[in-house]
Amino acid sequence: MIDTRAVIVTGMSGAGRSQAAKVLEDVGYFVVDNLPTALIGEVVDRAGTPEGKQAKLAVVVDTRGGVTFEDLDLAVRGLLGRGVRTTVLFMDADDETLIRRFEETRRTHPVPHGSLSERIAYEREAFQDIRGMADIIIDTTRLNVHELRKRLEEAFAEALPERQMRIDVTSFGFKRGVPSVMDLLFDVRFLPNPHWVRELRPLTGLDGPVRAHVLDSDDARLFIEKVIDLLTFLVPRYEAEGKAYLTIGVGCTGGRHRSVAVAEEIGRRLRDQGIDVTVRHRDRSFGTTG
Repeated sequence: MIDTRAVIVTGMSGAGRSQAAKVLEDVGYFVVDNLPTALIGEVVDRAGTPEGKQAKLAVVVDTRGGVTFEDLDLAVRGLLGRGVRTTVLFMDADDETLIRRFEETRRTHPVPHGSLSERIAYEREAFQDIRGMADIIIDTTRLNVHELRKRLEEAFAEALPERQMRIDVTSFGFKRGVPSVMDLLFDVRFLPNPHWVRELRPLTGLDGPVRAHVLDSDDARLFIEKVIDLLTFLVPRYEAEGKAYLTIGVGCTGGRHRSVAVAEEIGRRLRDQGIDVTVRHRDRSFGTTG
């Protein structure tokens, strides 16, 4: 039996579906664009590679093909029921960014009626349930094409052993808003803030003195232990339900000191358990607030 991996790419128009499809093609996926949802199962069943190697197929379904939550859910359940490793990738961006992209490219939005902002609002409402079922959500609001390619290559360039979860830990500052894509969120503003120590203020949570200031307290050690205990409980249960990706946010005031140190420590502890972890720091380069 040929091992088949399927990626279903969907999401907001203008959020980067086409770019995602190009990257998937570059890393070895056969890509079918604008496929009616009802044909997903048939196309995947026909996929094959020489010498019985893994078949990797990506299909793009979107507003043009009239995708609905019910049809997509039925297709995904059908694939999983036949043992096809299936990932739903949802591409997103905030409304202001989508409007700017359509105005710059002068493309026509696929929703046929209303102003551009009304069309985007209609599509977002229509995709609300589909976004909720996605395994991976990539918000391209702040990503350039190179950052998007890196994010996609990290997720899809190499197939993981079946049922192994990938975890993305992202530090951030609440002053710049909570990341729009988040499964679990931890607020570490209760920990001592290096911002108020003059010699630590210009450093970040990647520096040893800041790390020690943040983590070398009973509260910090107990907090880390409780977070790891929680994740040790949750991860195998998420995997059992077919969830392949988990996004964790760690926030402090500015996203430069405490959240960075804690995110790095959580990532280190999870790697020690053999879990595939990526740690990102959204706001580390901004300002000096801890």
